[in-house]
Amino acid sequence: MSLAGRTVLVTGGGSGIGKGVAAGVVAAGGNAMLVGRNADRLAAAAEELSGGDGPGAVRYEPADVTNEDEVARVVAATTAWTGRLNGVVHCAGGSETIGPITQIDSEAWRRTVDLNVNGSMYMLKHAAREMVRGGGGSFIGISSIAASNTHRWFGAYGVSKSAVDHLMMLAADELGPSWVRVNCIRPGLIRTELVEPIMSSPEISADYASCTPLPRVGEVEDIANAAVFLLSDAAGWITGQVINVDGGHGLRRGPNMSAMLEPVFGADGLRGVVS
Repeated sequence: MSLAGRTVLVTGGGSGIGKGVAAGVVAAGGNAMLVGRNADRLAAAAEELSGGDGPGAVRYEPADVTNEDEVARVVAATTAWTGRLNGVVHCAGGSETIGPITQIDSEAWRRTVDLNVNGSMYMLKHAAREMVRGGGGSFIGISSIAASNTHRWFGAYGVSKSAVDHLMMLAADELGPSWVRVNCIRPGLIRTELVEPIMSSPEISADYASCTPLPRVGEVEDIANAAVFLLSDAAGWITGQVINVDGGHGLRRGPNMSAMLEPVFGADGLRGVVS
C-alpha cells in the first residue's frame, strides 16, 4: 500500500486521528500537508512527523474549514507543493452540543453543523476540482458510528455526521467518471485527548466495552491503516463506501452517557423535561 510520490492533504492534522492519519501517510511514503486552525499545534505535529522514520515529507497550512476562501487557499497550496493533489483525508470536525435535545443551544447547533457539514462540502468541492484536473484521486471523509447508531444526548454530532456519510456517497456517484474515489470511515471509540473524559469514567468506559465485540479501545493507527488503504491503489475499485472501523460497536447500540450527564441535567432532563 505504497503512497510514494503522492501528496495528501489531512485536515485536523495537528492532533488526534488527523495526526495519526498523517503519520500513516508519511510512513507509506506520501507527502502530508497538515491543515487545522491552530498554527502552533500544526507546527509541533509537523516537526514530530518530520523527525520520524517515514520517507514522506510534511508541511502545514493553518486554515478554518468553515471558511471557504481559506479552504480554497490550502487546497491550492497543497497542489502547488508537488504539482498534484492525490488525496484528502478530512478529519476536521467536532461538536459544541451535548445534552437533551430540548435544551440544545441553537447557535451551538448551527456552529456544529457548519463545521461538520459545510466544512466537509467546502473541502470536497475544492479538492475534487484539483483531483479531477489531475486525472483522479481519493477523498476520505471521517464520520462516526454516531451517524448510524443513535447516541442519546450527542446533539448535532451524529446528525451532522450522517450528512457527511451521504455527502461522500453523493460525491462518489458524481465523480467516479473522473476517477475520483470518495469513501467514508466511521470510527468507533478511539483513544484521543478528545475522549479522555469518557475513558476516565468507569461507568461509561465499561458501557462502551459491553457494546464492542472486540475487547479493546480503538487507536488512531486503526483509522490511519484504513485511510492509507483507501488512498492506495489497493483500493482502486472501492468508492462510495462507508466503512466502520469500530471493533464491531456498530453491531450493537450507542453508549449510555447518563453517568456523565444526569448530574448536569437530572434524570427528568434527560428524558426531555424542561423546568
